[in-house]
Amino acid sequence: MRLLSLVELMSYIVTRLFAVVGASLLAALITVTPARAQTDAVAGDACVSMTMVRLLAREGSSVRVSPSTGLVWQKAGSRENEKGIALAQAQDTLRTLQEAHNWFEKAARKGYAPAQVNLAVLSLAGWGAPPNAGAALYWLREAAHQGYALAYFDLGILYMNGCGVHRDYHEAFSQFERGAKAGDSAAQTNLGYLYDQGLGVAEDRAQAAVWYQQAAESGVAEGQYNLADLYLRGEGVPREETTAFAWFQKAAQQGHTGARIMLGSMYAEGRGTEKNLPSACEWLSAATLQGDTRGTATLQALEHQLTPEQVAQSRMRAQLLVPLPKSNRHEIALLH
Repeated sequence: MRLLSLVELMSYIVTRLFAVVGASLLAALITVTPARAQTDAVAGDACVSMTMVRLLAREGSSVRVSPSTGLVWQKAGSRENEKGIALAQAQDTLRTLQEAHNWFEKAARKGYAPAQVNLAVLSLAGWGAPPNAGAALYWLREAAHQGYALAYFDLGILYMNGCGVHRDYHEAFSQFERGAKAGDSAAQTNLGYLYDQGLGVAEDRAQAAVWYQQAAESGVAEGQYNLADLYLRGEGVPREETTAFAWFQKAAQQGHTGARIMLGSMYAEGRGTEKNLPSACEWLSAATLQGDTRGTATLQALEHQLTPEQVAQSRMRAQLLVPLPKSNRHEIALLH
């Protein structure tokens, strides 16, 4: 029996402790941590939180929204949808949210798929009307019937978490697969995760790698992290530490704390790259400053091996890697 190396130990801690986050966006973060419930739940609905609804991030168990792009103004419902977006992005008083809900409903009833998804998001969160998971499910299905890719992802999340429906991994898999094949990168990440963990489908790490790769190449940090982890372990793909390091680095540069911990650990041991203790401290410090303390013990041990000047420089560089907090004014979701 051999002892785990530092990198292997950190990989075990980061991935196994938070498997869902690192592997997919399942709970829509799917790579760095197991799916866990949000604490800022919207009153009356444990399925969604204000943070999940407001932010564009494809994390945790959120239902995702995305910027409005390439709208066809001649299509029925598009103008009403834009009015709803403007109101949803305004100061979120009860009146403006009710008006946004009304405009989205008008557009949704005209068959405009983006508005149907937006209405589902508001219905699930309880924006402008009491929370209604059943209504959210109905409108997502209507959008999905039109082949609207983002609806497949959101439906997958509902079935994954049992929101308004019985939890059904097979149906979640089906919805994520449709979204993934339609080119939705978040659905690709979650589909990879289901293959990775054998949820709703037979475990197949090679297929997981295929879908993680597509999401990773689209710039999804969770996909990059999960793909890196497979290369590090040699599961479903050849064991290639240099490739693992490269993907961890891409995810770390986007602020993914699990990837930052793994990157720091690989720098500390010189695996997949040249050994560099100051860089190891820099990335581990950045993760700690972001509130992820899983690499703290390793960081403290490394700092004893550096001079006070090196430690100070690493901490200063780490500060520059920490994302600036966003003002609440700009956390309002940009809807479809």
